[in-house]
Amino acid sequence: MSAFNPSKLFTRLLKTLAKVTALAGALASFSVLAEPVEIKFSHVVAENTPKGQMALKFKALVEERLPGEYQVSVFPNSQLFGDNNELAALLLNDVQLVAPSLSKFERYTKKLQLFDLPFLFKDMAAVDKFQQSEAGQKLLNSMKRKGVVGLGYLHNGMKQFSANEPLLLPKDASGKKFRVMASDVLAAQFAAVDATAVKKPFSEVFTLLQTRAIDGQENTWSNIYSKKFFEVQSHITESNHGVLDYMVVTSNTFWKSLPGDKRKIIKEALDEAIAYGNKIAGDKNDQDRQLIIDSKRSLVVELTPEQRQAWVDAMKPVWAKFEDQIGKDVIDAAVAANQ
Repeated sequence: MSAFNPSKLFTRLLKTLAKVTALAGALASFSVLAEPVEIKFSHVVAENTPKGQMALKFKALVEERLPGEYQVSVFPNSQLFGDNNELAALLLNDVQLVAPSLSKFERYTKKLQLFDLPFLFKDMAAVDKFQQSEAGQKLLNSMKRKGVVGLGYLHNGMKQFSANEPLLLPKDASGKKFRVMASDVLAAQFAAVDATAVKKPFSEVFTLLQTRAIDGQENTWSNIYSKKFFEVQSHITESNHGVLDYMVVTSNTFWKSLPGDKRKIIKEALDEAIAYGNKIAGDKNDQDRQLIIDSKRSLVVELTPEQRQAWVDAMKPVWAKFEDQIGKDVIDAAVAANQ
């Protein structure tokens, strides 16, 4: 039996410690070099819009709070997917976040048709009050069975009517053709005043107006200004008859795949980004309304209380047509938000 040699034992311990230290260093290097998880955020508008600015704010907040762990790649202007296929792409995990207009969810749930009902909300404050209420927040989960998770509402604004003559009373719309999004509620809205709804993509509206293929359209002040609709429409009626908002959504599969602590941070970043985008939307609509007035290219017409009530009376029967699909309780909760 060889004699115990303390120096040899110490040497072995030093070598073992060196190996452990090297392994720890290698693991640390691997961790640093590991690719961050990419979150693709696809949308169909420009970066200088409220939606575009919200997406960029979300990117900045996530990458600031989870540096090296998550990377948000924003794809504006339908660079990846357009209006008609972005939700399908989301469910295939080709993208992780999209923010379609609320009208685009009709095939996934009928309940969100609520937001297309004419003259339901008196202003954006009422819209926001409802969306933040228990009933409004519940609608975010109305598509879970289809694999879609709502994360928050993003504002665009209240819609106005435009045409090449004044639209003061419902009879002024009779016989005219108006472009609408692909929404059964919006089609019924114009049918209620004996007008024809033409479902066409947003990108085609200017040309349709310019060539007189349609007589008018409905949109927010910011869309009317940014897309220059006011240059090819002589009159805009300040009707505030509907809301044009978006819902930021992800897939149930992706959302569940995130670790709980990371998911919480990402959701908080999104909430902050949405609040930022909503502030921009409000300011932009006010500014663009004034720019349209100042341009003198289109006359902005304000309705008297009596004229507005005539529109309400003509279009409100549309609510009853969709009450069973949306739910009377949901409609009642939205009406209550006007108080």
